[in-house]
Amino acid sequence: MKIYSDFDLTNYNSYRINSVCKRAIFFDSENEIVEYFSKTSLDNCVVLGNGNNVILTKNRYENDFIIFNGNYNSYAFCANESQLRAEAGMLLSDLSLLALKHSLTGLEVFYDIPSSLGGAVVMNAGASGEEIKDVLSFVRFLDLETNKVREFSKSEISFEYRNSYFQKNKNNIVLSAKIDLIPGDRGSIETKMNLIRDQRWLKQPREFPNAGSVFKRPPGYFVGAIIDNLNLKGLVVGGAKISEKHGGFIINFNKASGSDIVKIIDHVRELVLREFGVELEIEQRLI
Repeated sequence: MKIYSDFDLTNYNSYRINSVCKRAIFFDSENEIVEYFSKTSLDNCVVLGNGNNVILTKNRYENDFIIFNGNYNSYAFCANESQLRAEAGMLLSDLSLLALKHSLTGLEVFYDIPSSLGGAVVMNAGASGEEIKDVLSFVRFLDLETNKVREFSKSEISFEYRNSYFQKNKNNIVLSAKIDLIPGDRGSIETKMNLIRDQRWLKQPREFPNAGSVFKRPPGYFVGAIIDNLNLKGLVVGGAKISEKHGGFIINFNKASGSDIVKIIDHVRELVLREFGVELEIEQRLI
């Protein structure tokens, strides 16, 4: 376990918002996590994966930040070599490359999604009609009410579009997951991975810090089309802007604060509700 005081969070959130936390803690083992939470509650800390789906709204936090990024990221193959267990801090990009190395299919769509496995499980991350739930068989987690480690099968996690049991019941810490893949042709797997990556880079503003899609897709609508209809592309607040490349993204183009991003979100939600009668739901997590 590594602990840092007055820790700069700029490189631990994908908006690259400048913010500092009182302490940052990087765990290396499940036992360390259980021991830490036997003495404190989740109310006193913030849990981050790789910080891709979050908006830091403060310049400084008087909290411990529990960070799973570059740590707690071990994996092991099971007796069935198409199944593996991976810890919550492992990045989806690394998992996808591992699957490619072993000619296993099922993770191609996650190759270019910047998320930790734990964060992906919590929000049921996905793209192009595929979601992390599709390749999971069970999840191991720490129940903070009892400080006991438990396991849930996929059917017990109540996965929904960008939602899960862990999103609704926040008093739990995802520790690891078992992933079920299928043997495939390595060349075909690599081709699909590269195609997905190239398509995303064509459509998304990857040249600026951002945290992906800001809003969940409302039934019967596409967020990007709504933004286009309202002529909101290029809207600027402080150092934040609605991307001209994709209206569903907000970018940090000039040292944006979390407040800048939140102001854009509030403005968009207000206009969309007034003009379309649709209440947009934020996909990103405000901290």
